[in-house]
Amino acid sequence: MRHITLLGATGSIGLSTLDVIRRHPDRFVLHALTANSQADAMASLCLEFQPRVAVMANAAAAERLQGLLVGQCDTEVLAGPAALCLAAEAPEVDTVMAAIVGAAGLPATLAAVRAGKRVLLANKEALVMSGQLFMDAVAASGAELLPIDSEHNAIFQCLPPSRARNLDNDGVRRILLTASGGPFRTHSAAALRQVSPAQACAHPNWSMGRKISVDSATLMNKGLELIEACWLFNTNPDRIEVHVHPESIIHSMVEYVDGSVLAQLGSPDMRTPIANGLAWPDRIDAGVESLDLFALGRFNFERPDPERFPCLRLAAEAFKAGGTAPAVLNAANEVAVAAFLDTTLCFADIPVIIERTLTAITTVAADSFDTIFSQDQAARLVASEQIARMDV
Repeated sequence: MRHITLLGATGSIGLSTLDVIRRHPDRFVLHALTANSQADAMASLCLEFQPRVAVMANAAAAERLQGLLVGQCDTEVLAGPAALCLAAEAPEVDTVMAAIVGAAGLPATLAAVRAGKRVLLANKEALVMSGQLFMDAVAASGAELLPIDSEHNAIFQCLPPSRARNLDNDGVRRILLTASGGPFRTHSAAALRQVSPAQACAHPNWSMGRKISVDSATLMNKGLELIEACWLFNTNPDRIEVHVHPESIIHSMVEYVDGSVLAQLGSPDMRTPIANGLAWPDRIDAGVESLDLFALGRFNFERPDPERFPCLRLAAEAFKAGGTAPAVLNAANEVAVAAFLDTTLCFADIPVIIERTLTAITTVAADSFDTIFSQDQAARLVASEQIARMDV
């Protein structure tokens, strides 16, 4: 029986996690659920799963949740960032699903790592922002870090189980990181200036939240995953090749020096990597339908276009620059995506804002989490100033 804290329970990853947990009451019990401000949705989850603790982002949301649960549920309701960290590091907990989107998820994810938990990492921004410090914390605490992004989980499954974060010792030549290409992979540069938030959030294969859907459409999601893969698998962008695979069936591949290429295939359903992380090294039913290769017929692959989708290049450059550059990249992207979703920025100008912010802020050594958070805030201010100067 694993005792779980689920960070980000009402998001798409959180709900998929709960669906897997619901199927295996003999294996998993929820200690804590957390959410941003969706008190009504959280109340339904608390009544069903009866966690000991529920954490909301602010006091107002917590007060509303408490009112909805009074007399029906004994769940303790807390609020704020400190409570998130307490839920992540609680001694009763052995497994933490880190599914809070963006930089907001880093403190609680780090708390879980420092407490030596099994951390199921669906929050790629934690590694993007603080890669070396984060991995050092994993090594120091003995935490068990399992990737949940479908691509990184696929790579994890294709690598030897004895892997000690050294691809050379495992005979790996390169990692083939797949990307769906998003909804606009065939759009011209001119057409990209006309797309709407609704179009960007309508991913052809995956059911995801709004922010990550936009990231997928710009290929920034793949850029962030490139950085995450470098830290998870102790490598660099030169040994990772991105393949646009519109069917989203091959989730990633590993090529070995003997010419073998191992691939992990499956339907585009996040319950597969979630179940893999929750039960690892066991395999459990995730509720995912069997893959029908006869119906698919064929797979297609394309090279990403760096001219129409420069975010992938920006991410690789930020990783190579090192220091706080990836944190600045991530912060600028979060601000730019939010502005696009609010219709105050053109879709095609998202990478423009990111590049201008990276140019404006001097990269410094990422020698502490305080430095990283300081650069994160500075980047958000600069990105907002750059957006104010743009014409939609």
